[in-house]
Amino acid sequence: MKTSLEGKVALVAGATRGAGRGIAVQLGAAGAAVYVTGRTSGSQRSEMNRPETIEETAALVDEAGGRGIAVQTDHLDPDQVRALAARIDAEHGALHVLVNDIWGAARMEWNKTVWESDLDYGLRTLRLAVDTHAITSHFAIPLLIRTPGGLVVEVTDGTDEYNATNYRVSFFYDLAKAAVSRMAFALAHELRPHHATAVALTPGWLRSEAMLEAFGVTESNWRDATTRVPHFAISESPAFVGRAVAALAQDLDVSRWSGQSLSSGQLARSYGFTDLDGSQPDAWRYVPEVQDAGRPADTTGYR
Repeated sequence: MKTSLEGKVALVAGATRGAGRGIAVQLGAAGAAVYVTGRTSGSQRSEMNRPETIEETAALVDEAGGRGIAVQTDHLDPDQVRALAARIDAEHGALHVLVNDIWGAARMEWNKTVWESDLDYGLRTLRLAVDTHAITSHFAIPLLIRTPGGLVVEVTDGTDEYNATNYRVSFFYDLAKAAVSRMAFALAHELRPHHATAVALTPGWLRSEAMLEAFGVTESNWRDATTRVPHFAISESPAFVGRAVAALAQDLDVSRWSGQSLSSGQLARSYGFTDLDGSQPDAWRYVPEVQDAGRPADTTGYR
């Protein structure tokens, strides 16, 4: 049961690049008006020293067939997020989809214990990954629940099943991703009386702008990087997780997923969408069964 998103309003918080940009564009391709927010606007570079801007994302939403509305917002600032929600209310009077994809950390400290980590940076990581989501939900959800059928997507890294038994990067990163997933569980409980749905959603190995640049490839020749990093063969474009969100937003029976931890590969099998190359990469089956198991890279049966 699928419907167009024409006439629907979405907010993708953290849409400057990566998964957030991919999600915003695919919601636009389904016909939605999409508010794209983040801190990086105009000619400035981000805290991550990246050049992408919210205006570029909004233009891509327009090109895809939707309406992109860029609003520079620091989601750590309650006053700015309050103003954003008020603007959406004034301009559209409704919000149907909220995607919390805010992150923006400048680096990750790999395999650092809590006592080895830079404490100031670790605490900032939690603020960027957790506080921002809570602040945005606080101000945006009252608008979303005015209309039955609303959807909240908490974007994280890793499924609940995988994260429950695997240490993720560092103490602070592990804690941040677990917290975001738990937010979706709690929100599902709170939204149920309002006939709205909340889910946690993870992409797989994402071919973000930064990842492509780090590997010295582009989206058109990304497979060249597999000669150096073989398991990169399971990677996916930001459009793939974007199509996952668009499929959820168009599903008239989306409440069946409420409170669950989902992945782009899982939803591709359920809804039938594909990545840009026509494949359906399923990273969160591949990682434990092939990569973590020490087997040679082979995506047969996984994309």
